[in-house]
Amino acid sequence: MGLRPIDTGAAKPRVPLGTILLRHGAITSANLMRALEIQTHQQARLGDILRAHGFATEESVIAALAEQFETAVIDTQGSHLDPRLVDLVGPRRCLQIGCLPWARAGSCTLVACASPDRFAEHRVELEAALGPVTMGVISETALHAALIGSRRNTLRLLAETCVTDAESCRNWNARRFSRLMAGALIGVLTAVALAPLASFLALFAIVVLALTLGTAMKIAAAVTQVRARARPAALPTGNTLAFPVRKPPVSIMVPLFREPDIAPRLVRRLGAINYPRELLDVMLVVEEDDHLTRDALAASGLPHWMRVIPVPDSDLRTKPRALNYALNFARGTIVGVYDAEDAPASDQLHRVVDRFAQSGPDLACIQGVLDYYNPRTNWLSRCFTIEYAAWFRLMLPGLEKLGLVVPLGGTTLFFRHEILEKLGGWDAHNVTEDADLGLRLARHGYRTELLETVTLEEANCRVWPWIKQRSRWLKGYAMTYAVHMRDPRTLWRQLGAWRFAGVQVLFLGTLIQFLLAPILWSFWIMLFGFGHPLIAALPGWVLPAIAGIFLLAEVSGLAINIAALRAPEHRFLRLWAITLHAYFPLAAVAAYKGCWEMITSPFYWDKTQHGIHDTGSAKHET
Repeated sequence: MGLRPIDTGAAKPRVPLGTILLRHGAITSANLMRALEIQTHQQARLGDILRAHGFATEESVIAALAEQFETAVIDTQGSHLDPRLVDLVGPRRCLQIGCLPWARAGSCTLVACASPDRFAEHRVELEAALGPVTMGVISETALHAALIGSRRNTLRLLAETCVTDAESCRNWNARRFSRLMAGALIGVLTAVALAPLASFLALFAIVVLALTLGTAMKIAAAVTQVRARARPAALPTGNTLAFPVRKPPVSIMVPLFREPDIAPRLVRRLGAINYPRELLDVMLVVEEDDHLTRDALAASGLPHWMRVIPVPDSDLRTKPRALNYALNFARGTIVGVYDAEDAPASDQLHRVVDRFAQSGPDLACIQGVLDYYNPRTNWLSRCFTIEYAAWFRLMLPGLEKLGLVVPLGGTTLFFRHEILEKLGGWDAHNVTEDADLGLRLARHGYRTELLETVTLEEANCRVWPWIKQRSRWLKGYAMTYAVHMRDPRTLWRQLGAWRFAGVQVLFLGTLIQFLLAPILWSFWIMLFGFGHPLIAALPGWVLPAIAGIFLLAEVSGLAINIAALRAPEHRFLRLWAITLHAYFPLAAVAAYKGCWEMITSPFYWDKTQHGIHDTGSAKHET
């Protein structure tokens, strides 16, 4: 193979990397001094700093590392990787430790290492799997390319099946579900035919119960959050040494699919993040055959701290599958997720890192606040903005403070990398992977916190795309509920009675309210002087009670929406809050569409197109 790597087992003084680079003329002394100054303040290796700031090329750093560790750079063109050796360690583990078994020479195995200073940490593990080992140096780019070239299908399959069967919807039986739905529909129609009044009354009682419990949860969450805002901020508690004083590396994954127009704007927005470049690892996750987006990214002049992760082709095309695949290549201690159209606050990562550092190890996830930069586009965008203001500024923080399960949003999410991998990442088949992951985190004893740092994105403000997006969310809610309720006793034991009840209200109650909404709407005809067939069958006290429930739901909903619009940029929306009466019926249409897709295409990801009403975000890109 032309390589004579030297065993690095004995520790001895080494020539500094900067000295070697200066000797080779690969870096200027001024840039070396700048890099060394940065290193005194950051938790980063010198080679990473040099590459992140463009002070030295990856090739020159790798050559210098090989000289520093008295070994050689592996020639990926002149030698070939032995895939059988990779399987002894495991492709995913190879990526995690940055070590790739390359070839066997006699009884010794040559291991390609992208971080030679960490080779000793993994030596015992490698020798347990491979026998005696020796090290050669390889760039991270070349290591990834070699591994993908030999074990591409394995990594693809792992991305689709990394969540356990018991907590995944990949074995969803659409045929069985269709039979259950058909049986339920036949049963309802038969009951209606035989006893129409009793049937209507039973369905009405179910939806009123869901409405009552849902309203109570909303009020409790909103009141809890408003009271928390009024109290002075408490000093941080917990393990304040979760991270050292120096900042940890952060990986950000941004899934993209057929979005060539938004790619250049995305690069500018992410460039506004002021986290240290040597600690920032932005991965633009793109389907392998999405050449339009990949070409647009290539033409955008990506900086050294951004890289494109092509996801292998598969029949399954979902965001969580792409995220699972990209997670294999993440370098950060913290892993974040943004959507393609996001414009995060410039200090967001600093605040996230500080919150993790101030909290105990049970804090697995931090959810930021989502808002919209185009609320003035039309009525639908205004309603969407009002809905999200209430959800992210009052509901989710309130649910967290009540100790209930927090269903995550799909973006501005940040995780401890180790915990995310321990849980298997995202369910690749679930089209509402965020809410599912929030529930799985709670099941395994981890916490989610809300952080008041805002990411702006584009409101979906066209009727049919809005219905398609909402149908995907509700379909995912339904599948998430069905998956986790396969074994209610286990779910009860893991969550406890309080959070178990919260799951019923939040997931099942939401679905019931949307699916049976027409029954509630039927009572609005009484406002126009028409009678209702159910009234004669009810005791006299029931009608005032029902009217009270309806009034409480409407008034509390309006009050919550208005309370959530306290920010100066939101106050103009308060007059529009009352129009949500005409907005939410669209979700009922989406619910029926979602139910139909659970039968016909349970894993189909109805993609939302971005960048259509994106002009209002220009001020956030500077």
